[in-house]
This record gives sequence, structure tokens and C-alpha cells, in this order.
Amino acid sequence: MKQFLLCSALLYSYTVWSQTIDDGLMMPKKYFCTGVLYSYSQWSDYWEGSLKRDNQNIGTFSSHNITYVGNYGITDKLNVIAMAPYIANSSDKGTLTGLQGLQDLLLGGKYQLMKRQLGENRLSIFAVGTFSTPLSNYNIDLLPMSLGVGSTTLSARTVLNFRHNQGWYVNFSPAYVYRSNVSLDRPHYFTDGMIYFTNQVRMFDQFNYNINFGFIKRGVQTEINFYQTNTLGGGDIRRQDMPFVSNRMNAGTIGFLLMYYLPAPKYLAFRFSTSYVIDGRNVGQSFSIMGGLLYTIHFIKPTTTVNEN
Repeated sequence: MKQFLLCSALLYSYTVWSQTIDDGLMMPKKYFCTGVLYSYSQWSDYWEGSLKRDNQNIGTFSSHNITYVGNYGITDKLNVIAMAPYIANSSDKGTLTGLQGLQDLLLGGKYQLMKRQLGENRLSIFAVGTFSTPLSNYNIDLLPMSLGVGSTTLSARTVLNFRHNQGWYVNFSPAYVYRSNVSLDRPHYFTDGMIYFTNQVRMFDQFNYNINFGFIKRGVQTEINFYQTNTLGGGDIRRQDMPFVSNRMNAGTIGFLLMYYLPAPKYLAFRFSTSYVIDGRNVGQSFSIMGGLLYTIHFIKPTTTVNEN
């Protein structure tokens, strides 16, 4: 599940920003940001190993995603995050039936390890941990229609954020993702070779990182970003075959983000983003757009001093 939580709160004449799990921003103590995001993605070309191709048995693949997000500031230095998506996948050609349902619950915690002022600049370092697990017993053996790969994951991430006092920032965040094995509804399968008399599939771990360049000030955030996902093992899609759950799935994605705090009603923010896969292995070359509304609830009265992380 991609990292898609960003909230903001306009307090009179200044702004407090909350975060995704991989940026350099924090939600203040006893503030709760919640909302719903809708995203749509599609692709017609994909990589079969290193070979880029189309497939008339699929045509254009489409995915609709409605995600609930929530982020609460336990302290100014510790936030907890939750996300839960409902997904509907389909294609316009071939005989594969589309699938829809709840995907994976994600729970995360983010802690600010350090914040240091360097002249007109500020360096912040964060530690992030996440846990995800399937919310439903969805079919993992019908890719690309499957809602996910069905693996329970644990992720450890570091976030390095460098920000100028005028609002410009650069963010770098690497992460290691442990993925549990999964079970199929059949006693044999083919991956790098034929596997007999077991329904257990080894899922290889992943290493991910992202680089973000942006500007945030006076209720507006804009950003360009790059995300890279690398699976540390796994086979390729065989020629003219379906994808398999343990395939090596790599992707490099560029994107743009706009976050705007609406003048009214108070504490309501609009988020828009778009992304495009520029290179990959055993993934679709997808174009995605996302939009949604996020509202920040204050469990303590807003003050005139703000810890703008």
C-alpha cells in the first residue's frame, strides 16, 4: 500500500502540517486528522520481466481505490497513523472477472529523533515503523485482478528532511519491508521452477526509497517526487503467462502533489496528486490520479504558538 496520508490545519494566520509516513512533517499533540481519499489508476502496457509489452487478453486494466485515513498526534514528537482501502479492479478485454473488496489495514508510528536549526535551514530525522495485514480473505492467485498479495508486512524506515525557512524542502526516506509467506488454494505452483505438495509461497522482502522536492507555506504545499520499489528476489512473469504473487516487482515512479487548505470551512484541506511509472519489472506502466478531503479535529484548544515540524 502506497504512502498517501497528508493533513493540514490552518490556525488563524499560520499553518500546522501533518505527514505521510515518509516525509518530514508531524501532527501536533492531540490533533486528529481524518478523511477519505479516492484514486484511479490504469495501464495497458506492462513489463513481462524486462520486456515491455501489451496484452489483448487484458486490454486496459483499471483500479478504483477509496481509502480511509487517520492520523493522531500522541505528542508533538510521536504520531500514529491508520489506513484502510477498498479496491475495485477490472479490465476492458479478455475473460478475467474483476475483483473488489477491502485490501490491507496499515498501522504506523512516526517518531521525531532530532530537529536542529542550521542557520536559515533545519534538519530533522525521523524513525517510522509500520504493520500491515489483509482485512479480507481476497484471492491472491488471480493477478492482476487480485486486490493485493496477501502478505503481512513489517517496515522500518528512516526519514531525513532538510528545510529552508522560506518553505523549500528536500526529503529522503529509505525503508526495508519484511513480508510474510502466503498460502494458495492449490497444492502446487510454478515460480522459478515447479513446486509440488505445498501451498506455501515464499515472499521476498523489499527495499524502497523516495526523494521529494517541494514548497510548503501559508496553507499550500506543492511537491515533485520519485519513489523506487525493489523486491529482493523472485522470478519473472513467464511469456504469455499471468503474473504470480511472488514475482520480482520493481517500479520507479514520478509524481506531483498539491495540498491546499480551504478558506472555509475551517480545518478542511483538499489533496490532489498524480503519478506515473517510468520504469519497472513485472508491473504495469500505470498512470494514477488521487483526490480527497481531510479534516483536522483539535482535542485541545489551538494556541498562538505552533510547533511546525
